[in-house]
Amino acid sequence: MIRPLKLPEIAKICEGSLSSNQQDLEINRIFIDSRQVFQPSKSLFVALQGAKANGVDFIPELIEKGVKSFIIPDSFDPQGLEANFIQVANPHKALQAISASLRDHFEKPVVGITGSNGKTIVKEWLGQLLQQGFSVVKSPKSYNSQVGVPLSILEIQAYHQVAILEAGISKVGEMQTLGEMIRPDLGIFTNIGTAHDSGFPDRRSKIQEKLQLFKDSKLLIYCKDQKIVREEIERNFPENRLIAWSDREGADFTRIVKKEATETRLIFIKKDLSTHTFRTQLRDTASLENITHCIVAALTLGLPAQKIQEGLSHLKPVDMRLTLKAGIRDCLLIDDTYNHDLGGLRVALDFMKQQRPKRRKILILSDFLQQGEAAQIYQEASEILKNHQLDLIIGVGKEIRTLENHQISSFSWFPTTQSLLAELKSFNFENDLLLITGARIFEFEKIVNQLQQRIHGTTLEINLNSLTHNFNFYKKLLKPQTKVMVMVKAFAYGGGAPEIANHLQILGADYLAVAFTDEGVALRQQGIHLPIMVLNPAEESLSLCQEYQLEPVVFSLEFFQLVGEWSKHGGQAMKIHLDLDTGMHRLGFEKAHLEELKKLIQEHPQLSIASIYTHLAAADESHEKEYSLSQLKDFEEMSTEISAFLPEKPLFHALNSAGIVAFPDYQFDMVRLGIGLYGVEVTGNYSSELQSISQLKTTISQIKDLPAGASVGYSRKGRLPNGGKIATLPIGYADGYDRRFSNGKGYVLIRGKNAPVIGNVCMDMVMIDVTAIDAEVGDEVLIYGAEIPLAPLAEAIGTIPYELLTHISTRVKRVYFLD
Repeated sequence: MIRPLKLPEIAKICEGSLSSNQQDLEINRIFIDSRQVFQPSKSLFVALQGAKANGVDFIPELIEKGVKSFIIPDSFDPQGLEANFIQVANPHKALQAISASLRDHFEKPVVGITGSNGKTIVKEWLGQLLQQGFSVVKSPKSYNSQVGVPLSILEIQAYHQVAILEAGISKVGEMQTLGEMIRPDLGIFTNIGTAHDSGFPDRRSKIQEKLQLFKDSKLLIYCKDQKIVREEIERNFPENRLIAWSDREGADFTRIVKKEATETRLIFIKKDLSTHTFRTQLRDTASLENITHCIVAALTLGLPAQKIQEGLSHLKPVDMRLTLKAGIRDCLLIDDTYNHDLGGLRVALDFMKQQRPKRRKILILSDFLQQGEAAQIYQEASEILKNHQLDLIIGVGKEIRTLENHQISSFSWFPTTQSLLAELKSFNFENDLLLITGARIFEFEKIVNQLQQRIHGTTLEINLNSLTHNFNFYKKLLKPQTKVMVMVKAFAYGGGAPEIANHLQILGADYLAVAFTDEGVALRQQGIHLPIMVLNPAEESLSLCQEYQLEPVVFSLEFFQLVGEWSKHGGQAMKIHLDLDTGMHRLGFEKAHLEELKKLIQEHPQLSIASIYTHLAAADESHEKEYSLSQLKDFEEMSTEISAFLPEKPLFHALNSAGIVAFPDYQFDMVRLGIGLYGVEVTGNYSSELQSISQLKTTISQIKDLPAGASVGYSRKGRLPNGGKIATLPIGYADGYDRRFSNGKGYVLIRGKNAPVIGNVCMDMVMIDVTAIDAEVGDEVLIYGAEIPLAPLAEAIGTIPYELLTHISTRVKRVYFLD
């Protein structure tokens, strides 16, 4: 916070009612996450109502930890709790009001950034350039929302010289609130695209909404070559407040791009004909557009060209996300090597706290560059670190050694990254969780490269934010009391069961389901503690079910008898689930079995029936609605008849992902969320509401120019009658890229263009036709993802998305990230 606030002042700002015996208590930290407690006596907790939890539920726990002050909704009665309370109509609005008030006290430049794409990377790159000459604070990660923006403003301290804040919106009416908080002096409009189009009447309306951020800005930077953006900006703002750049003459900055063998030269010519030339390793169009915004902004803020070039020398195309990677010897790595400031450190450490348990928690971090007064920075850093119970901190740089004096944990220091790399093996990393975060100049990606598991050049990226979005989407369709079982069988539909299961624990799932016992055992061994149902248990696996507290499904009279006798002889109770066949005709008890089943239940009281369920055969087929309804009615009758014989009513569940959408009146006690969680909405009713959680990517290994009449691949199936250019990719059917994509049925995306498969898909490679694409070796290739959805790919080869997802080989490296 830029300055401390007393409780009466806070109550006045947010128009709340204060109940306190500590009127003079000064608050110097405001937070909303109950897990992020430090300096508790001087902190204020804002109790927000979230999708997963209600902040007021954590107040007693926080009081025990020493937190004394809270903002609470009027509806909450704090009677019996000894603390300072400010009651308000809306805690979210109160948080925004406090942030707006604190913004009033920051008199240095504030840069506001919005647009459809590139906001976060422009914010990060501009921050890195400006750090060459200023003390900079910026929004952590993608904190650009109605909650993220006020939290970003709370990061501003009095010593900062520039603040960079991004603003993101998804519908009409949201930008006014963000603009009232940010009030940028200098604005940057990155571009306009299709993101969140559904929230606006048309593209121009979306631009107009975003431009509200800059209504009081002194200056606004934009690209004049974007026609619709230019028209709306120049119609709404006077010329003396605009700074335009263009690849054509007539703008405030005319840009000339010269791509050379090893770098790109960017030449900027101002209207007075003065010229600046910069060199960068960036080459693709989007990155060059983003860095141009940054250069123009840095020049506008008075950073000398020489300092800008120093900053550019450390910039590379970086992944603007917090990524989770498999490491050597069963380690887990959190890669945060692109960014390093206190706000980002808090976010990364919180992400670290959420991961499944490992032998040690280790942090590798560098100096904080150009953040402010060193003593103040490292004092605050030490307070953050003390809250996270790390086993080892490895510091790199000159100033980071200051942490040795703060008694935070075991500490090792190295003056340079190179000196750490030379000693890295001496730490004997094994089954450890490592967070690696540092300023770009320290090149911590070299540490990640040395520690990450060597598997395969092809990568499956899993976006945990999208998974959260999809989970919450389905939760909104459910009644508050309805529980959620999530299917994580088949390696969580190819996504990687342990990490996804761990994230589901955090999200508040009630149950997990796996196909086989060994899948459940693996989850237990990785620290997953949710109840786990096993769909296809075998007799020989019952001891493992007992040992690892897994709950087998019982689907026949014979198997019930077997499980019952096994449990009786072992002298131990066991939870089981009953599968009823109401029309799927796969596994399960039929109506004719119920009398015998009831006798078996009475004979084996040691078997506790946790749930009774059925499978809908055609929930995704609207023309089979009557059949599905008949299944549901049969299930209701059968399950009610069985439960009448039980000492306690078990959970009833029948709906899968499609059923949740199609039959909302039949949620019973629980639903089973499967393919929908992973971004595929099979009924077609809510396809636009879900987000693809994964992207399968690879890179080009080699490019060949072939003459007319050349053939490609096995059996000479691929033909180039007129000659052309092919690229070979290191992915094949052994990786899960289906052989049916051969000979043009499949395609990939390179530099935004479709490239068809040519010839037969091989075991480890596939060739694609890049005749019409200016492709290079090493270019990224999208196999499937948001821009190549799974459903049409599956349809093209006569299969379903489930098959494509679950066939991705385990040799393909999984990378998990938060953006």
